[in-house]
Amino acid sequence: MKPCSQCQQQNQDDSKFCYQCGSQLAAEAEPPIAAPKIQSETHPDEHLWRQFIGPYADRYLTHFRKFGLGQTPKFALTWNWPAFLYISFLWFLYRKMYTYALVYAVGPMISTYLTGDMTVGLIWSIMAGATANYVYYWHCREHIGEIKKSTGPDPGKLDEALKSSGGVQSYVIWIGVALYLLFAITMFKMVQDGPPDGERSPGKPAKPSATSSV
Repeated sequence: MKPCSQCQQQNQDDSKFCYQCGSQLAAEAEPPIAAPKIQSETHPDEHLWRQFIGPYADRYLTHFRKFGLGQTPKFALTWNWPAFLYISFLWFLYRKMYTYALVYAVGPMISTYLTGDMTVGLIWSIMAGATANYVYYWHCREHIGEIKKSTGPDPGKLDEALKSSGGVQSYVIWIGVALYLLFAITMFKMVQDGPPDGERSPGKPAKPSATSSV
């Protein structure tokens, strides 16, 4: 029942006016609709992943969620520009993936030697750009799992192991810069010197040498 504020007459719940005095009845405020609960997608070990990844952790975790962070792993197509634009084996070395660094260091050289095609290195760079995030995801997943098992509940040992096994090797950046500078200097030297004498255009006559008068 709904009481009238003027005469206290009890009225039906759906009444808009009082049966006795005719006063307008105040409408009952509807209970606020509860906002839907947003399910948190934060993984319970996300802080461990961030600590293991180090620089640009947010960007990599965005890719890792596509692969199923904390769920059943699945492949999803992503792109890693540093692994593509930078020298691929140096990117893997920078992220402490030594086996893949060796593969991408030796693979392009062997492929170029066997095929005689200098563009094979571009194919390896494309492969690195397309798969680097997924490979790095598994690298982090396996190492974090092993670290958790080996260190146990001791947070000090856990942090030390994550810093030692994860993170990056900053000196690799300077190796890449040095290689790019060496490549640029070599190309500039080749352009400046021009083609060898034996490779000059056959239609261009050689400059006649001066002859002494008799």
